[in-house]
Amino acid sequence: MPALATFGETMVRLSPPAGERLETARNLAFRTAGAESNVAVAAARLGVESTWLSKLPDSPLGRRVTGDLRRHGVEPNVTRSADGRQGTYYLEFGGEPRGTDVIYDRERAAITTATVDDVDLEAIRDAEVFYTSGITPALSETLRETTAALLAEATAAGTRTAFDLNYRSKLWTSDEASACFEDLLPDVDLLVAAERDAREVLGREGDDEAVARDLRRAFDIDVVVLTRGSDGALAVDATDTYRQPAYDADTLDPIGTGDAFVGAFLARRLRGASVPEALNDAAATAAIKRTLSGDLAVVTPAEVEAVLDGAAADISR
Repeated sequence: MPALATFGETMVRLSPPAGERLETARNLAFRTAGAESNVAVAAARLGVESTWLSKLPDSPLGRRVTGDLRRHGVEPNVTRSADGRQGTYYLEFGGEPRGTDVIYDRERAAITTATVDDVDLEAIRDAEVFYTSGITPALSETLRETTAALLAEATAAGTRTAFDLNYRSKLWTSDEASACFEDLLPDVDLLVAAERDAREVLGREGDDEAVARDLRRAFDIDVVVLTRGSDGALAVDATDTYRQPAYDADTLDPIGTGDAFVGAFLARRLRGASVPEALNDAAATAAIKRTLSGDLAVVTPAEVEAVLDGAAADISR
């Protein structure tokens, strides 16, 4: 059975070439994208058997999603629905001062009606780690209930649980998210959160270490990881605090960088690495992802090792 099981929505991402507007573009790049499947892909590319659980429409677009994930080593474990549609989002890249814009088109997506009965619970019980993120319960009241039930099911089965806050202001308010997260976090063993979200959504104060330790203590979490953008990441466990700088990268596409970080962190931990070792691999994988178009971290272990070893980027002949 797969060591890692993830649950959540995967969308189809459509984006015009950099610098072009959606309203005038003649061509759109077509990609698969979703936090939980992104994490599964990163872990699978780094050698960890992974499965992604979800609900999809029985349609060409739904089949496109599962085909893309299989191509990168992830086994989709989905319920096919005759109702609902395939969620999509549009990504319009733009430099300063315009910035990059995301437009969601995910109303009535099949995943929003997913209940516990739509999920293969044995896949979660048999996995070593079960992962989901704060995007999933933001999509519908049904998914709030389902996410809570799946985390509780994993905990009861002895499966370790991992959760990324992944707060999205276009999906719900910070007060709505905070109330939901407060209910979910007691069933979480590993929490990943952007430092900004830990402060603004969960209301934590103090320096970064104080914020992480407060979260760990409040919810009895084994490991808390705070991501800090270009300032790297920080993790706390029962014994120590670990700081990890970010690796320099030429950013071609930042979307999915956080998911690459989480997928690599989980992959290394599943293979017995310490927290600081896993942080190092996660930072290296995130740097590589920033050089890749699309949400998926299409990386190899050798590339990650090259970053860790400080190998200079050059033409490979």
